[in-house]
Amino acid sequence: MTEKSRKLLPWLALACLVVPMFGSYFFDDMFSSISHLFSDPSLTRLGWDAAGYGLYTSGYSVLCVFGGLIVCGMLLDKWGVRITGSIFVGMMTAGAALVLWAITSGLAPKQSLTIAYIGCMLFGLGSEIAGVAVTRSIARWFKDGPMAFAMGLQLAIARLGTAFALVMAPRLVPSSADVPGKGVLTLAQTARPAVLGLGLLLLGCILWGVFVALDAKRFPSGRTDDKSEGFRLSDVGKILTNKRFILISLLCVFFYSSIIAFKKFAGAILVPRSDVPAEAASWMVSMLPFATVIFAPLFGILVDKLGHATRWMLGGAVLALIAHLLLAFAPAGVPFWGYLSMVFLGFGYSLVPAAMWPSVPKIVPDKVLGTAYSLIYWIQNLGLMLFKMLAGVILGKAAVGSGPVNVELMFVGVCIVALATSAILHKIKLA
Repeated sequence: MTEKSRKLLPWLALACLVVPMFGSYFFDDMFSSISHLFSDPSLTRLGWDAAGYGLYTSGYSVLCVFGGLIVCGMLLDKWGVRITGSIFVGMMTAGAALVLWAITSGLAPKQSLTIAYIGCMLFGLGSEIAGVAVTRSIARWFKDGPMAFAMGLQLAIARLGTAFALVMAPRLVPSSADVPGKGVLTLAQTARPAVLGLGLLLLGCILWGVFVALDAKRFPSGRTDDKSEGFRLSDVGKILTNKRFILISLLCVFFYSSIIAFKKFAGAILVPRSDVPAEAASWMVSMLPFATVIFAPLFGILVDKLGHATRWMLGGAVLALIAHLLLAFAPAGVPFWGYLSMVFLGFGYSLVPAAMWPSVPKIVPDKVLGTAYSLIYWIQNLGLMLFKMLAGVILGKAAVGSGPVNVELMFVGVCIVALATSAILHKIKLA
């Protein structure tokens, strides 16, 4: 192998790794910009209400929270990314297929919701462990290179899946006003985003197989999967007593909850607060992932060259708080405030992850890196599950017109905790 080929190989591996994550992000956010359809069960033949939709989205985190992420993270360090990643890339695709079947089955709303919930649980655990495997792989392939840039680039392309979902969903699913007759969306119309999402995940499975072949060629020995480094169960206790690791985990759960949980209900919040149609709201919230396409790799380069990761995290938490304060308290019916809040949130969504994820290999041993990432994802999913359910309950039970503001007050509180956590982390530093 020539020196040029050796330098290009990591980027080829990265190209294969981003496609499963692109599909995962698309499927996870396929209903976010049309979530207002679930505010009234009569708008779709599916018959889900806002609380039911909130329950469905919370299913993503259930298996992750109840031990799945921790156990599977340890398996990742024990078996390696090739075996463990293949299992869970397949699981997330199978879970997505089950969700699609539930949506199109024609079963009663409660039954279809139950099956979709189970599918979302499988999809969620598969996606999270696949994401850990991808991050773990990038850390190994770019160990002596531009790791933060590579992770930022992977994150940016994956989040294009979110942007694609936010923009495409209102175009794939017609509004009730455009449906002949009583304006009730059919099951097939409601399921269009899920059909496209499953197709992307199947393509991701194929390219994951290509990555496995590349990984086996590049790391043919047992060291590929870090088995020679002697992973032990006792190492988990050492991770959990690392105060910097705990702070990064807490920042992750509160910061991501202020964005990911928000995105699940973005349409239901932005449409009434900004007085815009669903398509305009989809473009508004799509600014979040589009911003990361440019700025996550850029901030990754800056982190690689300048360091000071905790400063970037602190700045991102401040921007997220400003964004949700605008969404909660800016004058209603003025689209400008909605767009401005998305600008702030988009910058924050780029800053914090670009600095946070590459910081983990600096504070934990390489042999338990998969477990460490899985523990962070576990804490993150615990918060996401709770905040998604809470947001759905708030929207479902609030008085007419007050739901979006009440939900935003919840997100303001979440951002305040994230800001306090990042401030403490900045004070004690990572070293």
